[in-house]
Amino acid sequence: MRKILPVLLVCITALIFLARLVYIQLIDDSYDDVSKNIAIRKVFDYPQRGYIYDRNGELLVGNQPAYDVMVIPNELESFDTLELANLLKLTPERLKEQIKKAFIYSPKLASVITPQLTKSEYAYVQEKMYKYKGFFIQKRSLRDYDVKHSSNILGYIAEVNNRDISKNPYYQSGDFIGRQGVEQQYEEELRGQRGVKHFLRDRFNRNIKSFKNGAFDTLPQKGKDITLTIDSKLQAYGELLMKNKRGGIVAIQPSSGEILSLITAPSYDPDLLVGRKRSRNFTRLYYDSISKPLYNRALQAVYPPGSPFKALTGLIALQENVVEIEENFKCYGGYTYGRGARMGCHAHSSPVALISGIAYSCNTYFAQIYRRSIEKFETPQEGIDVWAKHLKSFGLGNFLGYDLPVGRAGLVPDAEYYNRAYNYPKYKWYATATLSNAIGQGEVLTTPIQLANVTAAIANRGWFYKPHILKEIDGKAISEPKYTEKQITTIDQQHFEPIIEGMHDVFNYGTARFLRVPGIEVCGKTGTAQNKARINGEIVELEDHSIFVAFAPKENPKIAIAVFVENGGYGSTYAGRISSLMIEKYLKDKIERTDLEQWVLNQSLEEEYAKPYKNQDLDTISQQ
Repeated sequence: MRKILPVLLVCITALIFLARLVYIQLIDDSYDDVSKNIAIRKVFDYPQRGYIYDRNGELLVGNQPAYDVMVIPNELESFDTLELANLLKLTPERLKEQIKKAFIYSPKLASVITPQLTKSEYAYVQEKMYKYKGFFIQKRSLRDYDVKHSSNILGYIAEVNNRDISKNPYYQSGDFIGRQGVEQQYEEELRGQRGVKHFLRDRFNRNIKSFKNGAFDTLPQKGKDITLTIDSKLQAYGELLMKNKRGGIVAIQPSSGEILSLITAPSYDPDLLVGRKRSRNFTRLYYDSISKPLYNRALQAVYPPGSPFKALTGLIALQENVVEIEENFKCYGGYTYGRGARMGCHAHSSPVALISGIAYSCNTYFAQIYRRSIEKFETPQEGIDVWAKHLKSFGLGNFLGYDLPVGRAGLVPDAEYYNRAYNYPKYKWYATATLSNAIGQGEVLTTPIQLANVTAAIANRGWFYKPHILKEIDGKAISEPKYTEKQITTIDQQHFEPIIEGMHDVFNYGTARFLRVPGIEVCGKTGTAQNKARINGEIVELEDHSIFVAFAPKENPKIAIAVFVENGGYGSTYAGRISSLMIEKYLKDKIERTDLEQWVLNQSLEEEYAKPYKNQDLDTISQQ
């Protein structure tokens, strides 16, 4: 009997609920009164949106109260348009336009006339609303930002449009929805579930009491709180270092794929897109086509990877068994190939092998092992496809699958790409036609997050987790297989050790020797990428982009980072300094090299960015 009792209780409860449902829907017509009776007002009770925290529990985004002036068109009676417009601080024309839109949306449903009144505005307007039948005030919450950074990560909320409403029946006119960043990506988790209350009204259009003691009311359900993988201190510090500069920074925890910082510069204060000021501020940000503060360079900007790509060139050569680790190559300031073509190289010790080649960033060395990797096969088409397959195993050439709504795939050229480019088979092409790929200056294009992910895979000796920005939902860690399953590269583990040793020597005696972080063994690679702009139909060479990738510590790495600074010149000049400071900040929680920090903080590249615009009648400027 004891075993049967729980089952009986469940069945009896289910029957009671079913009977009540049948009664309400088929017999009791009182709910019809709710929707048909003009003396009853249905007021939505909007839930608080879920809070957003950083990985250490610091609150990034909360909520603040706001009030919308609503209208139900079918309930309107004659009123003084000028008087109401003045009360709501609208022009009469604007008020009439809003009412017209409300009629078009639905004569029976409520629409927003004036959104997001403050507390003081609400108190003043509420006293006079009884004079305007059909109008009422509805409470909701707006975002309240506790930080001035991370706008590109957090996104913002805005009123739904007709497309949103037609796509998802949950939304109706006046609702808000997440745009960009995690507000958009995790909209369903953050928004909660709105409730509804029904009120009887008097002849002055005022609510006098709850209809049937709230029998048909529902309670709102607060949105879920989410915890991001972002380190708020590191994020704020990175944005500070990038002041008066343009570019992107991505830092990843190699052991988990968690994104520690994701910076785009220039950016903006997220509070600019809150409340009634959002529209005018968004318009200003959107039409800033020069600095593009709404453009997420960390995820959307594509750049040639430059010399950091040499680490991949070395790994592929080792995997394809076309070079020995200790094999030496002489460098005479460059590499001559084909019919007198020459790839230049900066001055450094010679000869070089793999490890010293990375440390010195020798173009000659990597050009030759790249040729061997392609020419190992019977045709260049077969060789380039094998090469491309290796690169794609590191996440290049695709969107990586991270949990943010924007991005670009970059480019990993393959045989089909080059056959089309050279009009094959009419014209043949060979490994030398693609030689610039060896040093990251060819057709390969990467985003900062892709290069950070490559660096994490090298730090892990051949595997990575897909980068992601969500850590927990309501305190529960994410368990989605997409972000918890290891992605294994096509390069065998033993081949990573000499590459890592070479990246370590970049700081010991190589191109970043003056950027050592005291007490921390850092492995990294400097780089520059050519920067061309189309000005009035002509291609113009501008200052190179500064690139740097690094991870630290050498063993059991805690951070992998990629920094791109547009028009920053040599990799060690801007990107290298910023990278080493961020590593020091994250691992030590303080900066000891204050002279280096002050140098970066005091530098501005705004004059460099202005050069293409000086004395130019520009009809088109496009920078890669």
